[in-house]
Amino acid sequence: MILYRARVLDTPDDPFAGGSLRSHEDAGLLVVDGVIRERGGFESIRARYPTGPVVDLRDGILLPGLVDTHVHFPQVRIIGSLGLPLLDWLEQCALPEECRLVDVDYARVVAREFVDGLVAAGTTTALVFGSHFAPAVDSLFSEVSRVGLRVTSGLVVSDRALPDPLLTTPQRAYDEAHALAARWHEVGRTRYAVTPRFSYSAGEGILDACAAVLKDVPGAWFTSHVNENPAEVAEVARLFADAEHYVGTYDQHGLLGERSVLAHNVHASDAELAVIAGCSASVAHCPASNSALGSGLFPMRRHVEHGVRVALGSDVGAGTGFSMFKEGLQAYFAQRLLGDAGLPLTPAHLLHLSTAAGAAVLGLADTVGDLSEGKQFDAICLRPRAGTSLDIGLRHAGSPEDALGKVFALAGDADVADVWIGGEQVSSGGFRRPTGPQSWSIAAETR
Repeated sequence: MILYRARVLDTPDDPFAGGSLRSHEDAGLLVVDGVIRERGGFESIRARYPTGPVVDLRDGILLPGLVDTHVHFPQVRIIGSLGLPLLDWLEQCALPEECRLVDVDYARVVAREFVDGLVAAGTTTALVFGSHFAPAVDSLFSEVSRVGLRVTSGLVVSDRALPDPLLTTPQRAYDEAHALAARWHEVGRTRYAVTPRFSYSAGEGILDACAAVLKDVPGAWFTSHVNENPAEVAEVARLFADAEHYVGTYDQHGLLGERSVLAHNVHASDAELAVIAGCSASVAHCPASNSALGSGLFPMRRHVEHGVRVALGSDVGAGTGFSMFKEGLQAYFAQRLLGDAGLPLTPAHLLHLSTAAGAAVLGLADTVGDLSEGKQFDAICLRPRAGTSLDIGLRHAGSPEDALGKVFALAGDADVADVWIGGEQVSSGGFRRPTGPQSWSIAAETR
């Protein structure tokens, strides 16, 4: 049992549905076995539990752990390869790097770098695009399990339009995916995601194999890309001449449902939005990547008006880093640039998109996403260095909403001081826990 004392900001009530930011200046969160058992004013909870350990976090801001609904494990080393549209960027930057993960030793190091990046950014839950190589996906699952992250991922499969080392066959795609799912699906905090790269590189046979894995692995997830770039959309229309639209290439194979997350969807038609909403599928909005690749401005208003659930994704490495604060700020910019067609976003919207919305999209709304009683204690503490712009801004913020706006405008990895997953501290003072299951000592964290 640990009692955390902190200034807490979260969004248990959806701002897109009329909810608002929840702020508690001197909150007490009683955490027992990784679960928040009580939340309220610190003094009232302390009076009921006068002898237990207290972790005082009032020199920072406590937020829910961040949720990334679209991020690529093999691409951590190519972040910042700018100046190219999607298909050229894939050919020149992403795919050559992804081929290197055939070397399992190389993949293990990349997995470590990838997990380090997530933790440093305060991301505690992620839907991860895996590798085209099954041993590399094994390496990813092993590393995230060692650290304790909540990760849904899987083998990426394609049978055309990519370098030969990244191609597979429908039978091999099924066999390798099924074997990975048998080892990792719903084991601890990991789950399996069926992952065709996109219809551009996945023919009918691969998509049928993906559907077979979904059928044979109860509770498996589905993720892929859709409607990211006009040239990609045009080529998919040519390859699937009988499909009604890009979304239809997945839907006609039975791949869309409430456990399906499609990344990007920048160039969506109303018919496609209706299909996504009707299937209760979701969209991962990746604003930094959309800007970096020149893919376009995401039509968030149209998604919300059609009833499509949206959360944020970093899309590393086309995206420009792991920070969900950066993604929130880029989402804000994109909607401003759309003018009347955009959806004005407040700081509460940005926090919701980065936490509770992502948890809901990933079927974890009852587990994480905010810091309410009964939820797992997945949390981050922001503690900027003295004299930085964020430190100055927070000390002079006029309201909790103003403080949160400064967080999204100014915060980065260096400001994420502490990270907890399921009550276990995995990072302290910006340093990831170096070994297995034990936590940082209470004494070291008591202030």
